[in-house]
Amino acid sequence: MWPPRSQPLAGLAVFFILILCLLAGGARAEETAEPRLVNVGVYVSPPFVVSQSDGYSGMAIDLWEKVAGRLKVVSDYRQFQNYGELVDAVSKGAVDVAVTNLTITESRAKIVDFTHPWFDAGLRIMVPDNDGTSPSEVFGRLADSGHLRTYAWIAVCIFLATMFMTLFDRRFDMDFPTKWRDGLAESFYHVMSIATSGKTNRRNLFGWLGRAWQAMWMVCGIAIIAYLTSSIASVMTVAELSNEINSLADLRGKVVGVRAGSVSEAYVKKLYITTKPYDHIDEAAAALARDEVDAVVADSPVLEYFVFTHPDMHLKVIGNTFQPDKYGFAFTVGSPLTRPASIAVLAAQERGDLEAIRSRYFGFAP
Repeated sequence: MWPPRSQPLAGLAVFFILILCLLAGGARAEETAEPRLVNVGVYVSPPFVVSQSDGYSGMAIDLWEKVAGRLKVVSDYRQFQNYGELVDAVSKGAVDVAVTNLTITESRAKIVDFTHPWFDAGLRIMVPDNDGTSPSEVFGRLADSGHLRTYAWIAVCIFLATMFMTLFDRRFDMDFPTKWRDGLAESFYHVMSIATSGKTNRRNLFGWLGRAWQAMWMVCGIAIIAYLTSSIASVMTVAELSNEINSLADLRGKVVGVRAGSVSEAYVKKLYITTKPYDHIDEAAAALARDEVDAVVADSPVLEYFVFTHPDMHLKVIGNTFQPDKYGFAFTVGSPLTRPASIAVLAAQERGDLEAIRSRYFGFAP
């Protein structure tokens, strides 16, 4: 009777042993499986994505590498020229994920899946850091206002006055130089002395009548100086006021540089402000330095980092942050990596890894 009872127990034991072997084999197979290759699209935007000879670095890259390590995936990077091309590539499945300082917006969320936000930002304005108006600009404004035409008439009057005084003194002043060159130089000196200072040491040859004539010339000279001073001062004041940009409201009537396909381009266009798109921030900054645009509107951290790392370009970031936004990684719609990536981002925030990465590039904690 005992052998029949022991056979079921033995079979059951063999069954459990087989199950344990299968589970152990599956675990070993999972451990030895090759990591999944993920096609990562990037857009160079320092300090979030920086192109190097051996690959890419930056805050977004460092954070993504931590996320990729948690997801057990290997990244194959591919660079795109602007935000628009990058988002389009993710939406069409040309790449699996977009890694850069990509703003989460409603229009983008309709065609890609975003992770949990990992950076709070906003837009600001970058302008030239100069303390005055260039001579060429003052000259142009003087011409536009008609002052240069008046200056030309004043020059003609000075020439005629010089000729008149030369002819007059050659006839009535016995001590006047006999050579025309010396005589013209002497008369020109007296005319310019009256025009610039209202004074002259010219001899009076006709008593009280001569003094009255000299007084009239002095009044004319003072009027000329007053006109020259006031016209130049007014033109420079207007030029400085018109060039001064302190806020978003001052961009009306200006040409603003933006990055192609960016949130800043869409936002500035909504305000009916003329925009000029560039693929990268250094191109927009170069255009600003060449006076091709009056200002550049872009993400605040990008502008601040660029100004800090390019002091030779004499640029500055002005005004308060407007149009606040958040950055996130973007996956193809329905990607199984979106949720795990969001969890990985949250884990990096809770452990302090994200704060450490940010401090590495910005020098301060969020």
